[in-house]
Amino acid sequence: MIVHRSTEAMDFAQRAGRAFLATMLALAFIIASGAGCLGFGRAAAQSTAWIQFGPVGNGPGTTNTYDPDFVREWEANPPKGYATLSKANIAATKNAIQRYTNIVAQGGWPQLPEPPNKTPRDSLLQYGITDPAVGLLRKRLAASGDLSDSDTSSTYFDMSVDKALKRFQASNGLTPTGIADKRTIVALNVPADARLKQLKANVSRLGEFVPKAGKKYVVVNIPAAQVEAVQNGQIVARYAAVVGKADRPTPLLHTPITDLSFNPVWRLPPTVISEDLIPRGREMQAKGQNVLLKFGIDAYSNGKKVDPTKINWDNVKPGTYTYSQQPGKENPLGFLKINFDSAHSVYMHDTPSDRIFGRNFRSASSGCIRVHNIENLAAWLLADQRGWDAERIASMKTTGERLDLRLKRPVQLLFVYISAWATPDGVIQFRRDIYQKDGIGEIASNY
Repeated sequence: MIVHRSTEAMDFAQRAGRAFLATMLALAFIIASGAGCLGFGRAAAQSTAWIQFGPVGNGPGTTNTYDPDFVREWEANPPKGYATLSKANIAATKNAIQRYTNIVAQGGWPQLPEPPNKTPRDSLLQYGITDPAVGLLRKRLAASGDLSDSDTSSTYFDMSVDKALKRFQASNGLTPTGIADKRTIVALNVPADARLKQLKANVSRLGEFVPKAGKKYVVVNIPAAQVEAVQNGQIVARYAAVVGKADRPTPLLHTPITDLSFNPVWRLPPTVISEDLIPRGREMQAKGQNVLLKFGIDAYSNGKKVDPTKINWDNVKPGTYTYSQQPGKENPLGFLKINFDSAHSVYMHDTPSDRIFGRNFRSASSGCIRVHNIENLAAWLLADQRGWDAERIASMKTTGERLDLRLKRPVQLLFVYISAWATPDGVIQFRRDIYQKDGIGEIASNY
């Protein structure tokens, strides 16, 4: 049986400041563990399926009432949890491998029927529902240790199932709503042997990256779409992030953060130029429009600014021009860019629009990392530099002052791909295998 604690859930509940949320998360015993590269195409992010959220219902036959702010708050402000690159996680993950080896030997777990895309909201499996599929759900949750084995016979969705499903959702990177929507069902239906393969693949990755983590470092876990600021083995803060799409993946790297650019100029990277700007320029030109004028982008040839009205996009190729956008509210880097050495032309940055941080699926950039509440991360990076407190950083955002600031003490940065791991409290974490690196195909990347 896996033991789930509620410390991080209660911490989150206090931050959310809602009595109903505290009640729900305490019952669930949950432990949850850039636009500069976005381009100019249609919405890059996969929109979140409609999810219901909020407190438990009022009794049998009733459906829940939900606060639509809950999912956005949970996604944008994830609980601190345990550091992903902890040495203790290696032994815990090896224990998880043994546990899942036993689960596979016992036949794994049952598959649940997926609800159609347009299933009415009150027909989804949730508290108060009686349905044969609830019996399968109970068996599935019992197999992974989220529900007591003694609770597997009933077809009624009671409080124990509600708590167990929320535990499962939180440990699988989903908002703990207690609602078995399609995304949750797809995650539940990832076979046990596939999860075992993930654990085996990731224990090797932990062994590779854990020794590289120093006393103070920043880690971007790509499958989790989260950033951790870690000091002396403890997470100082965890931030929601946007990572690269499958066809424009965020690279793995280990390098120091060297400097910060406040209100930076955006110099368009090669991928954005070739795959976004030029195609969009041709498309808009055919409609009598100009992509550079519309987005406030400057083109240069041999260091000289080019008249945008004289560019024929049908003749433009990658390398014909360089492009940049001055600081401002339209600049996709927002007010802050975090710089480090990289052969992949990637960086971490702010964004003028933070709506995507409230979504569960955040693989949407061209490889760069957008960071929610990046000003808090900047304050932590600059903690040792006199005169650079949170107030000073906030003023940089307000005034729009352009400044490049070098860190007196570079901070280690790691971009890692950890999609399955366990922590010393016995919780086993899984995330989408968004780049299909775990050797199990698409089965763990579709929810």
